[in-house]
Amino acid sequence: MTMGELLRIQPSELKFPFEVRKQSSCAMQLANKTDQYVAFKVKTTNPKKYCVRPNAGVVLPYSVCNITVTMQAHKEAPTDMQCRDKFLVQSVIVPNGTTHKDINQEMFNRDSEKFVDEFRLRVIFIPANPPSPVPEEDEEGSSPGTSSAEDEIKKSSLSEHERSVVLKLKDEKASVNIKNDKLLGELESMREQTGQGRFGSIFVLLVGLVLGILVGYFLRIEVPTLQ
Repeated sequence: MTMGELLRIQPSELKFPFEVRKQSSCAMQLANKTDQYVAFKVKTTNPKKYCVRPNAGVVLPYSVCNITVTMQAHKEAPTDMQCRDKFLVQSVIVPNGTTHKDINQEMFNRDSEKFVDEFRLRVIFIPANPPSPVPEEDEEGSSPGTSSAEDEIKKSSLSEHERSVVLKLKDEKASVNIKNDKLLGELESMREQTGQGRFGSIFVLLVGLVLGILVGYFLRIEVPTLQ
């Protein structure tokens, strides 16, 4: 038998999105390619750094088992984002009816009468926030070097939470600008109405003055007396 004959293991490499001070997880699937019960055990060169659930079990004939591997948070990024950690998946054929409780280390010890299949996986770190692709020039002919403020925020090295806070503040600023424009419009309207009121008052005063002159003129006319 060749390596990987009992179980088909996917993926062939464990890729973890890497971000300082944050846990990261990836999935692994074990598929039983035989018509027999297959027990497995997952080992790593750095057990304190990873949590594997489940780290051992039994895969029924032509069935699959999904495994989650969680990497603990790092205080700092490794040099050149390289990782030397490795994983080993051991598998062996066991009697029908074997359960998880029946698994022990002796099952995976090599001897002349037992075949233990082994498959090794290396660990790869990938950036948690990969750079965005360069946007293509739009139909209106915008220059390649220009972009919106939202695009610049997305391209920055801020975390997802920090980007959401910045975008929220940007929206609030736009809302405040709209309210300011509305208040300025109302103030201008009030000024116009105030100007019209003053013109109306002056007009009333002029009319009153004219009437006063006419009344005075008629009062100066002598009234004839009766003989």
